Amino acid sequence: MAYKPTFFVLTRAFPIALLAFVLSTPALAQRVLLDRVIALVDQDVVLQSELELRLEDIRGSAERSGQELPPADEMREDVLEALVIESIQLQMAEQVSIRFDDDMINRVLGSMAENNDMTFDQYVAVLENNGVYLQTRDQVRRQMMLQELQRGMVNRRITITDQEINNFLNSEMGREVMSADFFIDHLLIPFSAGDSDEERDAKLKYAADIVARVSEGENFLQVRTAAIQANAFPVESTDFGWRKAENLPNLFSSIVTEMDSGAVEGPIEAGNGYHVIFLAGKRGGTEQIVKQTNIRHIMLTPNEIRNEIQTIAEISELRERILSGEDFATIARQHSDDATTVVAGGDLDWINEGGMPRDFELAIDVLAENELSEPFESSTGWHIAEVLGRRDTDLSVEYSRSQAEQTLRNRKFDLELQNWLIEIREEAFVELVE
Repeated sequence: MAYKPTFFVLTRAFPIALLAFVLSTPALAQRVLLDRVIALVDQDVVLQSELELRLEDIRGSAERSGQELPPADEMREDVLEALVIESIQLQMAEQVSIRFDDDMINRVLGSMAENNDMTFDQYVAVLENNGVYLQTRDQVRRQMMLQELQRGMVNRRITITDQEINNFLNSEMGREVMSADFFIDHLLIPFSAGDSDEERDAKLKYAADIVARVSEGENFLQVRTAAIQANAFPVESTDFGWRKAENLPNLFSSIVTEMDSGAVEGPIEAGNGYHVIFLAGKRGGTEQIVKQTNIRHIMLTPNEIRNEIQTIAEISELRERILSGEDFATIARQHSDDATTVVAGGDLDWINEGGMPRDFELAIDVLAENELSEPFESSTGWHIAEVLGRRDTDLSVEYSRSQAEQTLRNRKFDLELQNWLIEIREEAFVELVE
């Protein structure tokens, strides 16, 4: 039920000093209005100072970019409405305990500093010198709260069906979006119709030598630079940037799709000379070959009746019993503290590379198949583990469907966000104060 939050407005008004008193005589004070409430929003208020500050930011940004602004009254009305909707969302975020601590805010400020080619301390100093450090921290915190709330509330309203995913993957747009991007470094040793066979053979040999040097581990960019500076033959280069295979020259498009990152191909003969290409990077695409490991383990953790030393001794004893012939699964069911695997006899099933805690994965990586580990410690306790198998698994179908779903969700997000904002605005108690 909407109601007028009189008590909250009064209690909030006091600490921000709505009125200041300027003494003209010892017995007389003149009241000077510094701030006032311009909107009541459920259990919050919007202040005149908030509106003026936001308007000032917009005017400054428009002036720097040369952007034309709408009429003052129209802009004031739009900004006030934006502050009202923002207040509604921030109250909802507080109700569902969306909060970010100072460490998280510092990490965001650190990224902002890096984007401005500054250290964290330098960036903070600049903000402090301009008198906006605390204001910036507050703006970052509010923006993060809004984004987290919107992500959670809007995504739950979006449904993506299997048929939508199938249609997207089979569409021309879907195939384009899902295809990989390639970054190739390139050089060309040109030849002309007037070159003799000996000259062409020398250029071909020179290009082949470049390919061999890179294949043996030399840096492609350094080799290319050295070839240009050596001036033995003219060497040209083209910066293609990130491109999909179909947007590369036809000469390269079918080759790069078969290359691994860091691979070099050439010499590739064309009408204008001998080309050498180096695949510097690849991103996206639907091919996902994942290394998986089948593991089983027993975990013991120190507790009220077993300290650290006793835990190590007990896990070592369990290891010796298994080596002596006792069944791993039976011992795991009887002794393991890992409730998620105890019924399965300690079996963690097939786990993708990178899917385990780093300290646990490092201990597993050095084990051969069917080898029982020495006791080792992770962030969750003390373990003994056995690798039951390793394999490379093609998760391309699962990955492509997951990527397609995310793409479709992103396309629906903005529209659904606007619908949700309209709904929460209509449901809120809002009273504008004249």
